[in-house]
Amino acid sequence: MNVLKVYGLIALYLCLSACVNALEPLVNTITKIKPAIVGVGVFTANGQPQNKLYGTGFVIGNGKYIVTNHHVVPKENNLQANQSRVVFSGSGKYNKIHKVKLIAWSKKYDLAVLELVSSNLPALNLASADFMPEGSNIAFTGFPIGAVLGLYPVTHQGLVSSITPVIIPANNAGALTPEMIKVLKDPYLVYQLDATAYPGNSGSPVYMKDTGEVIAVINKTFIQQSKEAALSNPSGITYAIPIKYLYQVLKSHNIELDSSAL
Repeated sequence: MNVLKVYGLIALYLCLSACVNALEPLVNTITKIKPAIVGVGVFTANGQPQNKLYGTGFVIGNGKYIVTNHHVVPKENNLQANQSRVVFSGSGKYNKIHKVKLIAWSKKYDLAVLELVSSNLPALNLASADFMPEGSNIAFTGFPIGAVLGLYPVTHQGLVSSITPVIIPANNAGALTPEMIKVLKDPYLVYQLDATAYPGNSGSPVYMKDTGEVIAVINKTFIQQSKEAALSNPSGITYAIPIKYLYQVLKSHNIELDSSAL
């Protein structure tokens, strides 16, 4: 074996070692993140099916609070007499159902906070209210295609592409509602991510790959054609609500997080 081949093998080994070391923080982070990821939906007594998943949520604080999108939470007037708002925890087909109540929300920021009625779950750490710089390495974990085969959280990774004013897509001017026009007149800043999210990812936590601290909540993805095309032809552009707005929602509803649990 000549000297060039030896140097080549050494370089390859160093490259592979660097790749493995780069992945290790995310591997460890996902292990900590997954127990705090829940599915948000409804339970229908004597129904077929009994369980229906609408999106993703994650546990914060003392283990009793769950954060998700406002648009994910089943509306009270849409619930039937035999239905309850619930979250699903666990893994695979062996999951648990927990009743929850809606205690805080913001239509403007598309955020909602649920409270577990009679149980606690592992909680995630929230980052500070400051914006993370563009280029920050992030990941998010949720249920991109629901729970067809069971409760299996899926992780996607990417980076913060931009800090940009909120975008409200509409087919035409006539489709704009008064509430949408109000937001357009006074937009707030959100994260644009270069990672692919799907409808079931709504409410997923966006976190730093190395620390697992939550910096945002997946809110929507840019759809190029139709909702049906989101699975077959994803845009790869996702938007997330920065955690600073969650702090505002918690404060406005007098919800104090137990820092000892974070």
